Amino acid sequence: MSDNEIEDSRAPLIEHLIELRSRLMKSVIAISLAFVVCFYFSNDLFNFLVLPFEQAAGENLEVRLIYTAPHEWFFTQMKLALFGALFIAFPVLASQVYMFMAPGLYKHERGAFIPYLVATPVLFVVGGALVYYLVLPMAMSFFLAMQQLGMEGQASIEMLPRVSEYLSFVMVLIFAFGLVFQLPVVLTLLGRAGLVTADSLKGKRKYAVVAAFAAAAILTPPDPISQIGLALPTLLLYEVSIYCVRLVEKKRQEKEAEEEA
Repeated sequence: MSDNEIEDSRAPLIEHLIELRSRLMKSVIAISLAFVVCFYFSNDLFNFLVLPFEQAAGENLEVRLIYTAPHEWFFTQMKLALFGALFIAFPVLASQVYMFMAPGLYKHERGAFIPYLVATPVLFVVGGALVYYLVLPMAMSFFLAMQQLGMEGQASIEMLPRVSEYLSFVMVLIFAFGLVFQLPVVLTLLGRAGLVTADSLKGKRKYAVVAAFAAAAILTPPDPISQIGLALPTLLLYEVSIYCVRLVEKKRQEKEAEEEA
């Protein structure tokens, strides 16, 4: 290879690296700005996340959370701010990824890629909403039922969760449900690539049931409410994925028939 050929191959690589750096810088700036805003409202955000706990406790039970180290609440606020910043800045991150990849895609591939970018955050929000409005109140009711009133011959056992542990509990549930709700997107993309078919997914349904409960046991805290609450929607999403893959196959067959005609 001559020196000119080496220089010609090096130039596109440098251009791609410059483009990648630009996209990364814009993503970091978006996350940083969102982090500052979320940190300012971190108390309000945490109080919002405590509402399912209060709902489970009811009006007759006072909800109390504690922190046992001087820096614990501060670091909890930082974790919450980062969590909110990633959530708010996701549209910017997704758009930067798309703009970096778009020059290497065909025109029809760009149009097909956009619906998945839209569906990803929407499904994540749906999963988080299911946690917030249904699974979390049920799980907290389950844990609160284990308390023991101090009566004669019995010690008083009261649940006083630490702020960091409660936030970790909520974040684990939201991330677990948000990731699982991406199942239709992932399987539909695999279907477009021809790596899976609707018939193969139907044939592996019994394995999907086992995998759903195994994933729920790994991703969620060790309580039956969270695990069942994740496994059942996973199975429903698996059936939705089969339907979506079948639609992709149908469109592909129609396109092939038109090309042959």
